Amino acid sequence: MRNLLYRLYERSLENSLTLEDLPRHIGVILDGNRRWAERKPGTTTAHGHAAGAAKVIEFLGWCQDIGVNVATLYLLSTDNLTKRGSTELGELMDVIGTLAGDLAASESFKLQLVGDRESLPKDFLKKLEDAEKASKKATGLHVNLAVGYGGRKEIADAMRLILKKHAKAGTSVEALADLLTPELITEHLYTVGQPDPDLVIRTSGEQRLSGFLLWQSANSEFYFEEALWPDFRRVDFLRAIRAFERRHRRFGA
Repeated sequence: MRNLLYRLYERSLENSLTLEDLPRHIGVILDGNRRWAERKPGTTTAHGHAAGAAKVIEFLGWCQDIGVNVATLYLLSTDNLTKRGSTELGELMDVIGTLAGDLAASESFKLQLVGDRESLPKDFLKKLEDAEKASKKATGLHVNLAVGYGGRKEIADAMRLILKKHAKAGTSVEALADLLTPELITEHLYTVGQPDPDLVIRTSGEQRLSGFLLWQSANSEFYFEEALWPDFRRVDFLRAIRAFERRHRRFGA
């Protein structure tokens, strides 16, 4: 009976959505895998990360169902690379590498690695880049894999790239100062050419960005969900979309 009620509620939520008001780009901070594992006796952190990866596949299917164009998944931050224990970090990289390969093999998603590639171990980076290349011709949902990602690092990298280009061209500092605009910086971000996220979802009850898409989310709507990522349900996703549609977006006003 409970499952039937949930299905009816899901259907009601989905029917209430307005096609023209749906987000084109959704970013998600997949938080809570470790806590999910800690709450289940006999379950390891590796199991938590594996459960989180399985939820990613479900989540992307939900995005496809409602016509989202771009999804950005915050899978591994620059802080994770230095603050996670080596065993857990290795397990997490294995899970992410397998996930990327599975997504590419499905031929349903066009993958793009966004992050500091130089900070990633070479064998791990190769797995991600192989998946990226294998999915290059896919025409479905565009999926950004934010791995080795930090918003401040992305902005710093963009500025560094701009400076190098103009130094090579012989542009003076004064001339570059006149040329430097938000649009120029945007053109040198990892996500160049993509729409900014309309909606950013974070699970596990935490209410902070943790460096996620700092530049791109200037006008995003935020939705904070109490459920841990592996427990995130389709009904929770549809509630987030409904909340987004009900907001009056004023884009900085």
